[in-house]
Amino acid sequence: MRLHAIRQAITIFSWLGTSSAAKDEQNAPPGAVPSSRDALLQQGIIEWHQVSVTVEQSIQVSAASRHDLEKERLLSVMSRQHGTWSPNHPRYRLLDALHGFAKYYERQRADVDRLRDLYTNVSKAQKKLLEDHLSYSSKFKKIEQKLASNQHLCDDIVQASLRFYNIGMDELQKHMRDREAEGRQAEKMSISQSLKHIVRDWTEEGSRERDGPFACLWGELERLFPERNINGQDVRILLPGAGLGRLGHDISHLGGFEVTINEWSMYMNAAYRFLEAQTKASSQSVHPFIDGWSHHATDENMRRSLRFPDVPIDERKVLMVEGDFTTEFKNYSGHYDVVLTYFFIDTARNLLSYLDTIKDVLKKGAIWINLGPLLYGTSPFVQLSLEDIITVSERMGFQFLETHEQCGVPTFDKPTVRSIEATYSFDRKALTKNAYNAQFWVARKM
Repeated sequence: MRLHAIRQAITIFSWLGTSSAAKDEQNAPPGAVPSSRDALLQQGIIEWHQVSVTVEQSIQVSAASRHDLEKERLLSVMSRQHGTWSPNHPRYRLLDALHGFAKYYERQRADVDRLRDLYTNVSKAQKKLLEDHLSYSSKFKKIEQKLASNQHLCDDIVQASLRFYNIGMDELQKHMRDREAEGRQAEKMSISQSLKHIVRDWTEEGSRERDGPFACLWGELERLFPERNINGQDVRILLPGAGLGRLGHDISHLGGFEVTINEWSMYMNAAYRFLEAQTKASSQSVHPFIDGWSHHATDENMRRSLRFPDVPIDERKVLMVEGDFTTEFKNYSGHYDVVLTYFFIDTARNLLSYLDTIKDVLKKGAIWINLGPLLYGTSPFVQLSLEDIITVSERMGFQFLETHEQCGVPTFDKPTVRSIEATYSFDRKALTKNAYNAQFWVARKM
């Protein structure tokens, strides 16, 4: 990535003139500025010469360095000594997530036991019918076997996270014991959703949900930026709320984009750290639908496994910045050429804070692209209609641009905001379907 010449030159002068890097780190966006001169010297990113450097010069930072520097920042933030230790601390939240992955089978097995117990209420004659023709009681054992297979995957996710975040198993086990002593069970629903998001993002079956919206977004990026990597500088694009990161990785394959993704959920981040290490297609498998008995045409549909990832993953193509979108990018003012919010803005506790951050991180004249629903969560500070969002965004200085018919039909009279059907079901064989009239727009920061 090529950094702003003035910012980088000033940073170099700071390193040459002082032994402390604290000021540089405070002003540095994640993954952009190293914490010490020595680290860069060792990596060969800069060389020590007695030369004069002008502020017009620019420094090329390799993709490897970009990731290494962000990991250094992340591990510092994840340290127990960073900030106040509480359930909101990122390390605490990660340990909670790993607790859930580690106890996946135990929590799911409890549900199977409950259903097995309910089956005892069936009359003797009814049970004979079910056993003679369906071997109904054997279903419980088959489901337990698939849940055990999923536990192996969850164990691999835990191990990948322990390695990536430099956490020992002893620390995780102590956290699990302490939480359970407090009466706090391991999280179940978030683990199940994380496994289902693997289907949506990283399986061939998930392409049925990805293809329409992704084609719209790719096409818009190609139209907006037909010429990229001008003077060796890629188009900087940020995707907050990126989940397991497929959209960001697909955009990186277009070429000419420096892609940064952001995610707050530690359940998603733990799964992503496992995924980004998968360099071979179809190297893993999951039984994503084994934990729900509803909407299945056949038992096999419920028990089936899916291979992932459907394509090899190159972790160096995309930078993941973990944390809260509204706080992690405070020092990124005017940095990005594009912010792409995909199924994101309705997740806000305070939607206005999201809009403020989007505006702040964009350069003047840069682009905000949105595609997603308006399904507000629990206790949001404000809940705006689509019309309200447009009005507020325009008052904040965004100009909504005309968009292409590939991205749906106009929601209002003007061809700026469009509606496109976006399926969000995970299971294409299910007897139900969930879909949104997702709203798509492109706005320019004036």
